Amino acid sequence: MLRGLYTAAAGMITEQRRHDTATQNIVNMNTTGYKQVNSVNRAFPEMLITLMGADANLPTKRLGKLNSGVFAEESLSMNVQGALMETKRKSDFAISSNLSVNDPQTREPIQFDASGKFVRADGTVIYQPQAYFTVRDANGDTRYTRDGHFDVNGTGQLLSSTGAQVLDSNGQPIVLTGAVEQFKVDEQGRLLDAATGAPTAVTLGINIIDQPNQLVRQGDGNFSLNEDAGATARGMGATDVVRIQQGYLEGSNVDASQATVDMNAAFRAYEANQKVVQFYDRSLDKAVNEVGRV
Repeated sequence: MLRGLYTAAAGMITEQRRHDTATQNIVNMNTTGYKQVNSVNRAFPEMLITLMGADANLPTKRLGKLNSGVFAEESLSMNVQGALMETKRKSDFAISSNLSVNDPQTREPIQFDASGKFVRADGTVIYQPQAYFTVRDANGDTRYTRDGHFDVNGTGQLLSSTGAQVLDSNGQPIVLTGAVEQFKVDEQGRLLDAATGAPTAVTLGINIIDQPNQLVRQGDGNFSLNEDAGATARGMGATDVVRIQQGYLEGSNVDASQATVDMNAAFRAYEANQKVVQFYDRSLDKAVNEVGRV
């Protein structure tokens, strides 16, 4: 009986985390560059139950396997392109990318699904590379973001919406010398000369993350590399299909309908597990307070 109580409690904890994840997605539906998070649930490892004999010489008898509940194993980001919205602000930027990868086995281009991944027949998962703006936060740490809602401070520094320095392709903060109204960038991210319109030596720092599933959320739309997992970032190359669109912002990629369904499903599952806990509680109450008096 107590085992069932613990199993139901584990289900409640799991569904609460699943509900929190769906709520987070709904709250950030209008957040620039936000990437949807999907909760992954998994059962605890099964245990083998055996019956032990009173006599040491008697063989043990296997009764079967027992599952002790579920847990929220991890939250996975869906790192795919969000819809672009025009703002006409000179300091707003959006990344439009469609990076391709060849299958190491077949050497053919991979067709990624809507979540930006491809599963081979042997179960190996390949993720579509994604491009990110590069910024430096107040602690001097390098971060990656899809939030291109930038501003220019009094000294001409280009800053992200969280106040981080926007870096160029050489890892240096970008400082504008002219008026913001004359600030122009081409589709390759190169800053243009206000007088001649020719590309300058300064380029927005766009980095390609080949394994975006290894990015770690740092809050405020910023990500860091999980170096323990071997995650790396590389500069944008000439063959990478990446476009920088000035005067646009990338919206979130949250599926509002699916997020609402997930939230309601988690609530109903939590409620069902709660009923199970209440049933066990009443059963234990009778076993202790009523049956025990007989």
